[in-house]
Amino acid sequence: MNIVGGLALYFVIWWITLFAVLPFGIRSQEEAGEVVAGTEPGAPVLPGLLKKAVITSLIAAVIFAGVWYVWVTYDI
Repeated sequence: MNIVGGLALYFVIWWITLFAVLPFGIRSQEEAGEVVAGTEPGAPVLPGLLKKAVITSLIAAVIFAGVWYVWVTYDI
């Protein structure tokens, strides 16, 4: 696996992991009782995107390391 292929694979793993991590810990405005006028009641109060990006990066790195290990070990 070359550098470009590795970065492309990490990018794909990162995006898939992001969509898996996004729903965790979200409270809607309606659940929190803080509905802002003119917004959707189901909109999140505090999405915490920076924290989720860091968590996503760590999980994606672990998954990528596993894929890379299998790729190198079995010479795929």
